[in-house]
Formats: sequence, structure tokens, C-alpha cells
Amino acid sequence: MVTADPATPPTLAVSRNADTEADTTELDALTLGRRIRQLRTQLGMTLEQLATAVDRAPSQVSMIENGNREPRLSMLRVIALALGTTVDDLLKTDAPSERAALEIAVEKAQRGPVFTALGLPRIRVGKSQNDDVLQTILTLHNEIDRLNRERAATPEEARRANSALRTEMRDHDNYFPELELLAAELLGAVGHTGGPVSHQVVADMATHLGYSLHYVSDLPHSTRSVTDKRNNRIYLPTEQSASRDSRSPILQAFASHLLGHEEPRNYAEFLRQRVETNYLTAAILLPEKPAVKLLSEAKNLRRISMEDLRDAFAVSYETAAHRFTNLATARLGIPVHFMKVHESGTIIKAYENDAVRFPSDALGAVEGTTVCRSWTARTVFDVADRFSPWYQYTDTPAGTFWCTSRIEKAKEGDYSVSVGVPFAHVKWFRGRETTNRAVSRCPDDSCCRRAPVDLAERWAGESWPAARTPTSLLAALPTGTFPGVDPTEVYQFLEAHAPHL
Repeated sequence: MVTADPATPPTLAVSRNADTEADTTELDALTLGRRIRQLRTQLGMTLEQLATAVDRAPSQVSMIENGNREPRLSMLRVIALALGTTVDDLLKTDAPSERAALEIAVEKAQRGPVFTALGLPRIRVGKSQNDDVLQTILTLHNEIDRLNRERAATPEEARRANSALRTEMRDHDNYFPELELLAAELLGAVGHTGGPVSHQVVADMATHLGYSLHYVSDLPHSTRSVTDKRNNRIYLPTEQSASRDSRSPILQAFASHLLGHEEPRNYAEFLRQRVETNYLTAAILLPEKPAVKLLSEAKNLRRISMEDLRDAFAVSYETAAHRFTNLATARLGIPVHFMKVHESGTIIKAYENDAVRFPSDALGAVEGTTVCRSWTARTVFDVADRFSPWYQYTDTPAGTFWCTSRIEKAKEGDYSVSVGVPFAHVKWFRGRETTNRAVSRCPDDSCCRRAPVDLAERWAGESWPAARTPTSLLAALPTGTFPGVDPTEVYQFLEAHAPHL
């Protein structure tokens, strides 16, 4: 059964970030030390008296109280006995007092990367420092940390983070069994036995997890949903976009809770959380077992189709295509690539594990680059029939690839969603008999990035186009804990809608 508070939330990474583990261990040692010191002083014991009682040197006990050493369990038992308490009491995770919480926060800040990077000397946190001084130090530290995180959230850092995450996804063939298991458990908990996952089933999931759904007309414009964690409420817009599935915002709202997400510390963590949330959402809407069954049968009949997958689970074409990348390699043995391309030719999303060569910048990032004019993701825009799938073979320097593509609409304009495989695997797909074929020499400039010689000779120096510069070209990446979201607007919204008892 799925519970509202999973003990070990799954993540895309095999293990937690080492820095996070170090921070948690350090905080526990600091809290433990402050608790021991408080109990000792309440009993009127000196450091030397406690050291004598536990048969250790005063310097060793001091290191424990200052959070510089984490005692073994056997030593904890001796300390607890000397202080007339229990080990469980010593290991409580909350600070023993507000003053202790402030001291712990300042100590943690001094041991963090900001103080290290600035080369600041350590300040002794003791009785001589009043609360105002400690609070000032902590406030300055937090502001510097915030500015550093904002500085890190540049387009360059975002592209690096995206590139690193794509590499990790490729290493796992974009398949994460722990997320598949979580989706299956949740579906089982609400009694879903088959067929498309209805809006009511999704609402039942929210109820099962302890959330109530509230549709409002004044949702902050920078959000898709807002979750009130204090009152277990999920706020959703009354008006749904025609291009968006009404189930997805609900699933994404409680998916972060199921996955144990905390406020992201940097853009890379924000991006990872979004990928995990989207993966779990798709795994719920297209459950692994029936989806693999449908795809396996289609493979046996040599007629795999994104349209059939879409229709069987009542999802968008993009969701079906993206979900196919989760299952194609791990469950069907088919290497694959996926592209979402704006009508301008700009790549919005991309994934590959089939050796296709996407265009990329110097940082290895794919998003934001321009795809070859000969690729299926571009030629589909020239097709008159927008209601039928477009199939094409493309000969590239990396080999021949077959793709199926379709045009979708969004408020930002039209975009194509494409799924492709190497020539050796096209035999499993419907549309393999297509005669549409193109040749791409990209990244060779002579392919499509350089104008034909006769046109260049005629018009070079005789034209002056006014570029439609994207408004975001020179703008900084949206900043904040959740990039692009105005926290004041969200907090005001929650305050206005919170139940007043």
C-alpha cells in the first residue's frame, strides 16, 4: 500500500547527493552536542565532572558537545546514564531550545561552502554572543547563499545541469524501476484494475494521500497548482488549457510529496525534481504492466504506433511518445530517441540512447539549439495533412534513422513531437514502408546552415532582416527557490484561501 509519508522516497539517482548526506550527519552531531550540553548545565555539572563520569578527557567531551565528534552508541549509553536520561532522548532531532537552534544554524553555516569560499575565520559560538549577533551572522550568510544560488542559475549553469541529467537518464535507458513501483502501488491502493486512468481515479489518489482538491479562479499566474501543506489542500485552476491534460496538474502536485521533494537548493535539483515528477505522472497515466503488454503485442505484430499507445490510455501524443522512451529499451530492447521541436526549429526537449547525434552547444546542451532542416522533426511542418502521422527515413553521418512525427499545438506556437529508432529496429513499427527519405549532413555547415551559393551571391549585402529576438535571450534565468514563481503572490494566495478555524 502507498502511504502518505514513504520512508525512502525514490529518486533518479542511485544514491543521495554526498553533500546532502554530509549536511544531515553534521546537523545531527550538532543537535546531539547541544542537547548534551543543555542537560549537563541543567544538572549543574561542569565539563570536567561529566568527563570524569564517562571516563573520558574533558577535551573529548567538549568535541562531542561542539558537534565536532559523533560518539558511538556505547558512549551515548554512558553519557545518557551520567545525565539521568535515555539514548532516545539524546537522539531527538529537534533542537533543545530556540537559542540552541540558532547556535546550530550558525555553526552549520560556518561549516558550509559560503564561509569556506570567502575564507572567513570561524566565530566561537558561545554565551558571550547574544542572539542579535548570531541572527545577524545567519541572515548575512543566508543572503550570500541566496545570491550565490541566483548567480549559479544562469543559462550556462542550466544547460550544464540539463546535459548532466540527460547523461544520467541515458545511462539508465530512461527507465527507473523504483518510480514504476511507486506508480503501481498507488494505482493498486485506489483499486484501479485497468483501462485509462480517469480524472475520478486521480482524485481518489489525492484523497487517499490525505489531500482535498480546490478549484479556484485566482491561482497565481506563475503556477500550475499550489499545494497548502499545512492544510493538505491542492489548489487548481478552474479553467484548463485546451493543450493540457486536466489530470496532470493533480498528479504533479502530490507526486512531489510522494517523492519526498524538499525545496530545491539549486537549479540542477529543481530540474531533477521536475523530471522525477513528470516521470511518475506518466507512469501513473500509462501504467507499466498494461503499457508493456500493449507494446509487446504490437512488436510481435510489427506495428508499434504512438497513436495506438496514446488512444489506449487517453493521453496526449507527447505523453505517449515520452512514455515510450521509458519502456522501449528496458522492456522491449529497442534503442530510441525523442524530440520536441518548436516550429522555429529550436529543440525544446530531447533524449537519445540510439547514437543519433543531436546538435549541441559547447557545453553539451541540446535544448535551445536548431535541428537540421532535413530531419523529420522539421520536415513534418511542411506536410499539408496535419491529422496523419508523418514517417521518414533520414540518412545521417551516424547512420540511417526512421522517425514518426506529429504536430501539436500550444500557446507558444506549433511544435513537433518525434520518436525515432535506428534502421535496424524499424521493422517493429507501423509506417516502416514509407518512401519519404531525406539526407542530413549536419553538423556540416553545407547541409542547411549555410545559404546556397547562388542565393548568397545574389542577396549577400542586399538584405537587412529585422530579427524577432526572443524576449528571454538577454534575460537572466528565472530565479528563486522555484524558478519563475513569485513567493509573495503564492503566500498571499494561500493566506486568502486557508481555512480559518
